[in-house]
Amino acid sequence: MAADGIAQMMHALKDMGARYVRFELPDLHGIARVKVIPIAKVESYARKGLNFYGGIVGLDTASNVIGESGLHGDISYADQQLVPDPGTVRAVPWLPNTAKVICDARWAPDQPVHASPRSVLRRVLDRAAAMGFDAMFGHEFEYYMLDVATKQPLFGGVHIFNATRNQYMPFMDTLLDTLQDAGIDVITHNVEYAPSQFETNFGPAIGLEAADKAFTFKNAIKELAHRAGYLATFMSKPATDMAGSGCHVHVSLLNARDGSNAFAGAGPNGAPMNPLIRSFTAGLLAHMKAIQPIIGPTPNCYHRLKPHTFAPSNVSWGVEDRTATARIKDVGHANCHVEMRAASAMANPYLSAAAVLAAGLLGVEQKLELKDQAPGPSEENLALEPLAPTLEDALTAFEADAPLRAMLGEDFVKVFTAVKRAELARFRATVTEWERNEYLEVH
Repeated sequence: MAADGIAQMMHALKDMGARYVRFELPDLHGIARVKVIPIAKVESYARKGLNFYGGIVGLDTASNVIGESGLHGDISYADQQLVPDPGTVRAVPWLPNTAKVICDARWAPDQPVHASPRSVLRRVLDRAAAMGFDAMFGHEFEYYMLDVATKQPLFGGVHIFNATRNQYMPFMDTLLDTLQDAGIDVITHNVEYAPSQFETNFGPAIGLEAADKAFTFKNAIKELAHRAGYLATFMSKPATDMAGSGCHVHVSLLNARDGSNAFAGAGPNGAPMNPLIRSFTAGLLAHMKAIQPIIGPTPNCYHRLKPHTFAPSNVSWGVEDRTATARIKDVGHANCHVEMRAASAMANPYLSAAAVLAAGLLGVEQKLELKDQAPGPSEENLALEPLAPTLEDALTAFEADAPLRAMLGEDFVKVFTAVKRAELARFRATVTEWERNEYLEVH
């Protein structure tokens, strides 16, 4: 980190009146792993790096140490160093005199931890830059607010956009203010179809900033709800009779030379979509099953991908088709972009952005042709290839996709597949309540 970057960060922290700074590392699952540093020690750690357990990215969702990941015992349980990104310094408005900064991970100076989610996204962004593009992303999350004791919704009924439900608890009013104070540019907020399910949207951003904002948003929602006595969950399918929660990933490529939207404008001979967005979308669809374990990283995610649920169920695209995996928005206009609708709200925003961008860039590099849009709505079209129905199937597709693996980096692939295979083994070894209810008495 350049010395002037450290100086600017320290100046910003002084202006905030910060006495404590949270050094935050996004883990494999998008969860903030944190050390709290008194302000007098911050500059020293910023310059030399903060020691942090080097296997953090190789922990599963229960924080189990996972072997065969290239971490943990494979490196004698060595430390990594956290290095703060000065541009991510923000106040933590719900804690007095406290700030946060998002960190990159390195083994040593000039030796990044390549499996770290922030490094994975940066790697794909660098590939886009080499092709002459920046990438703009928007993450659109759904989530539930539940009673912390019962894990049940706070209210019943199906009342999307209902004014009373939108602001059902006073906490929702303070939540929006607090998110904005934390640097989240809220643009809309509403209750969703399901009881106690909400959607709070914020503006897009370019490159790492977009994922940093989504990371901050998710972790802030969880922490604020906990402090207020609620349980906020981004779990895809919290119960059989509850609607799924997704994260639609919006993406467009920008011309690096002038910042203009490279997806905008018509194609040759009056075609409504230009060749770039067509090949990008074709790449996204060609690698869709392979990116599914990244955008749907748990077995629970696959309960959501069903017809007639406003979630996609097949490999499909469509102009303004809400049932398609890739929905093309504002065709030909300045805001033209791809909305990838298959991602779970559980997905790590760094990795979902990296996966969507990587797949699209492969389509651009290979000049893939986009097939004609199938008659819609897509979910009704039985001729379209179904999405992978399970995490096992999706992982198999991911492991077989050499170009995608190369784009994301083998260090990441090794850690990710080891962790997900271990989680699946634990999942398959668990006797479920359904099995007990179905078989215990009858057999």
